Amino acid sequence: MKRQRFIKWATYVSLTTALTLVLAGCAAKGGEATSSTDSSAAAPAVAKPVEGGELTYALATSPDTLDPGASGFAVSHRVFRNITDSLVVQLQDGSFQPWLATEWTKSEDGKTYTFKLRQDVKFQDGTPFNAAAVKANFDHITTSARGQAKSLIGPFESAEVVDDYTIKLILSQPFEPFLSGLSSAFLGISSPQAIQQYGDQYGKHPVGTGPFKFVSWTENDEIALEKNPDYNWGPPTADNRGPSHLDKLTFKIVPEEATRIGSVQSGQLLAAEAVPPQNIAALKNDPQFQVDQAITNGTAFSLYFNLKSDIWSDIKARQAVQLAVDVDTIVKTLYLGTYDRAWSSITPGLLGYDASLENKIKPDLDKANQLLDEAGWKKGADGIREKDGKKLILRYLDGSPNREKRNDIAAIVQQQLKAIGVNVTLNITKDTSTPLKEGNFDLFGNSQVKADPDVMRSIFQSGKEYANGGTNWSNLSDPEIDKLLDLGSEESDLEKRKEAYTKIQQYLIDHAVILPIYVFPYTVAHPKTVEGLKFDLLGYPQFYDVSIHK
Repeated sequence: MKRQRFIKWATYVSLTTALTLVLAGCAAKGGEATSSTDSSAAAPAVAKPVEGGELTYALATSPDTLDPGASGFAVSHRVFRNITDSLVVQLQDGSFQPWLATEWTKSEDGKTYTFKLRQDVKFQDGTPFNAAAVKANFDHITTSARGQAKSLIGPFESAEVVDDYTIKLILSQPFEPFLSGLSSAFLGISSPQAIQQYGDQYGKHPVGTGPFKFVSWTENDEIALEKNPDYNWGPPTADNRGPSHLDKLTFKIVPEEATRIGSVQSGQLLAAEAVPPQNIAALKNDPQFQVDQAITNGTAFSLYFNLKSDIWSDIKARQAVQLAVDVDTIVKTLYLGTYDRAWSSITPGLLGYDASLENKIKPDLDKANQLLDEAGWKKGADGIREKDGKKLILRYLDGSPNREKRNDIAAIVQQQLKAIGVNVTLNITKDTSTPLKEGNFDLFGNSQVKADPDVMRSIFQSGKEYANGGTNWSNLSDPEIDKLLDLGSEESDLEKRKEAYTKIQQYLIDHAVILPIYVFPYTVAHPKTVEGLKFDLLGYPQFYDVSIHK
């Protein structure tokens, strides 16, 4: 049997070095970090890491659970990435290297991956890391009722223990994004003993093999982690080869923007995520602080048209909204040059991104009005359009709190659509799941993080509607798109994958399934005494190399 073989990397490469690589055609570019330092100046000498101390890090939202196999939240990923490790790690050039695995082979038919595992690793509760532990994790994931992990493993069928440190992961069909999924913290390996001990409450008592151990979680306040003193198996993207430099890593939940950033400026906290655009310039000009930014890979933040809504039965109504919303004005006004406008369903760093879509959608109120007239929506005496005695009222669903100023986007869209006689009602709620399941919305904005264009499969494939436990927010159901999504996930030929994903992107714009708004840069503010912060391919922060200098 012909097999592809991957062996343990002999030379460790830091993420700083990886960021200088010219990315290959198959690579994703997200996670590249930029800082406020002057790029024309000579790079400062890297200080020797300082051991000890506590990093206090402000999160904008709270995790739903710390069980990797049961969560779909980015904020949860940022926390449990420090507690659990993965079998493999994906580098900035899109390639993969071992982590908890030492090597692996892929069968000729692409349906079986055989991993050799490290033999020097233990979970933080003393449980041995071995093939049985890996199998227990996949059993846990496949029986979990929710979470992104299920999507990441695709057509996973079973895990087979070959010997103590060899495991086979068997798929029902080829799935090219499989290794990318395995590198995610959503597939981080948990202690099977802890999973069994805590059952449904495991998400409150996570145990992994990572550089930090879970200590406590005070709801809506903080999550406390401490150093794992036995840790010496970090990924090749790290400089550190032993335990973390930090003694403690504490995540504080601070939803209010002003409080979050003010706490860093005052020294109350040492770092904060989701820096508001209006604060970025001021912090960059302050010699004591640094702002790091990393582009996140996956889908761009877009407005999704609920195709099951009667209002959208005529494509002309959807196209009218595409033409009436001035996305450039929204992005420039709200983000002050710190966010890039999106043009496609996926971010520019992903395989197959279609640059030909850039500048394709431009505001045109005359055309928008014409399309609504042709669709039978006529303006009434109050300026609001009507059809068959029904007012043209759009239900715009958005989450709370105001993450990334998404509520502000909703308010601006509401105002802009008045110009073409469309009334928009806003449903800003903490619970978006209920209206999504019930279909009580016409527009919904969201995005998803993944380092592979297969991210579109979970959002646009038939059968993955939110009512069925999926994330197909638009309720799109098209056999041709399903075929292209399957082709993209199964095909090993990169050019054929690119072609499939290009066709999907073009369809989504041409058929007015979505309206792309922005590409999200993950931002972190911290004093320059905090050194060693890095970002993975998804744009998530990595704390293993962080140290605090005086």
